[in-house]
Amino acid sequence: MIKVIATNKKAYHDYFIEATYEAGISLAGSEVKSLRLGNVNLKDSYAIIKNGEVLLMGAHISPYDKGSYFNPEPRRTRRLLLHKQEIMKLRSKVNEKGYTLVVTKMYFKDALVKVELGLAKGKEGHDKREALKEREQKRMIDRALKENY
Repeated sequence: MIKVIATNKKAYHDYFIEATYEAGISLAGSEVKSLRLGNVNLKDSYAIIKNGEVLLMGAHISPYDKGSYFNPEPRRTRRLLLHKQEIMKLRSKVNEKGYTLVVTKMYFKDALVKVELGLAKGKEGHDKREALKEREQKRMIDRALKENY
């Protein structure tokens, strides 16, 4: 069973997501409790590959209210868990010009916390305007169809 904790809508606005990868994440116990309450912000989060490991940067997991003084730092760097072949494939793609790894979604898969990484290429300003126009046109068509039926 999959329960989505948070999505990064800004990533879909700012990037073309070409491929997605599912990764586990290394967390402390109080961070998992905080995630169960939905206290996470993925807005400026991204991933980097360093020394053969994938690291999550910029994700804000609020400290657990009932936690002790052992609560970890909210914006600390967290390790993502991927297979070695996936890491090598991602490293080769990220080394190409214009590609980056952004976090698109965080969710519970059974009892485990998973992160969906998107291999993304940045959008230009005119691309963003086109996407907004298309979305608005789709909304208008849906409204017209709903009124007629």
